[in-house]
Amino acid sequence: MILYRLRCTKGHEFDSWFKDGKTYERQEKRSLIGCPACGSSKVVRAPMAPRIGKASGKGGGKDVEAPAEATPAPAVDPQVAALARAMPREMRETLLKLREQVEKNLEPVGEKFAEEARKIHYGESDKRGIYGQTTDEEAEELAEEGIEFGRLPWIPRGN
Repeated sequence: MILYRLRCTKGHEFDSWFKDGKTYERQEKRSLIGCPACGSSKVVRAPMAPRIGKASGKGGGKDVEAPAEATPAPAVDPQVAALARAMPREMRETLLKLREQVEKNLEPVGEKFAEEARKIHYGESDKRGIYGQTTDEEAEELAEEGIEFGRLPWIPRGN
């Protein structure tokens, strides 16, 4: 996973996680990345400081990055939960608000996300917003088919 600082044409800066640099480039080229402040899909990478891990005994430096799922999933990985507790309060509150909006406005389809996204894309099912989970391989296949979807960090509620 890689974290990029992005900037839209209106000057808003925001962070976004990607599987790798090629995934960012593919999504940027297709205008699939939207500014959370204004919705603009014209974004570029902004300069950002490198992340330097802390020394941890004999293992050396280690920096933990949150895995982003293809779409939100109800199950929470213990590593993600630990990271969520350590992230800045403002970021955590924003991600919790995002989760609340997703749960409020989209239909949960669980592990059938890729299957249902294809049905919607090809007109075999009613057009509607959905969320669920999918494997990295399924997510890559969806992107190759031109099916639009987003990947979000899904953090647990509570402290």
